[in-house]
Amino acid sequence: MIMYNDGIPVLLIEKDTLPAAWEEAVIRTWKEGIPVKTEYDKPKDPPSRDATAIIVINSPFKEPRIHRAFPGGLEDLEVYRQEVVDGIHDNWIAPEEGKWTYTYHQRLFSYSIESKIVDQIDYIVNKLSERGYSRRAQAITWNPKIDPFTDDPPCLQRVWFRISDNDGRLLLSMNTHWRSRDAFKAAFMNIFALTDLQRIIAERISEKTGKKIEVGRYTDITDSFHIYGSYYEDFKGFLDTIEKREFNQRVWDSSFAEPFFEEARRRLETEKQKT
Repeated sequence: MIMYNDGIPVLLIEKDTLPAAWEEAVIRTWKEGIPVKTEYDKPKDPPSRDATAIIVINSPFKEPRIHRAFPGGLEDLEVYRQEVVDGIHDNWIAPEEGKWTYTYHQRLFSYSIESKIVDQIDYIVNKLSERGYSRRAQAITWNPKIDPFTDDPPCLQRVWFRISDNDGRLLLSMNTHWRSRDAFKAAFMNIFALTDLQRIIAERISEKTGKKIEVGRYTDITDSFHIYGSYYEDFKGFLDTIEKREFNQRVWDSSFAEPFFEEARRRLETEKQKT
């Protein structure tokens, strides 16, 4: 489905699995997005293709879970997952040294408000353990004192959770809201990591309540879902792959990726021991 309102098109994508949803969202942005300049363009860069995207993944952990054509390696994917859910790169935050101003993990688990540190994920777990139907189980990342003035402010703005009873099955649904996102080079890894956070929160609520909480649907809302003009030629290689291969040749099950993930874990553990 595509919706226009005399401006940026709104794309609605609904699929059962992560790679199917990401692939369709990227292709449709390429075909149906409008040309828009960005603040990162060089003088000769073509405009980006841009749309507002609403991506619904009905079964985030249904296999296959990985798209072979996402930009990056499988070890990189595991490192990024740990960056988001475990905070392995929180120590890289040092704006006074010209380094990172935030990580998503730091903003979600250790948000700083007037010298007070707030674990928003802990709040979500406690809130939904008490009242699974609550509409207040959310966390934010944006810091208005810092982010408007940096060159790389957070793309992720908010996460929201709620538990529903589906014929006796308790399902944790998750919504994420993004102000801006590189559809091709960032979105797949983002969704892979955020759905793992969804799984972790479901498990924590299960442990706290003694009830089985399953991972429900994941909905991803991006205000500016874009493909940069600067890498159009690289992107055409992705389109060529989609045209020439069947879907089952474009994806991997998690079992295929696990040895690569394990290698990334060993490498991270070695690096940790050296520091």
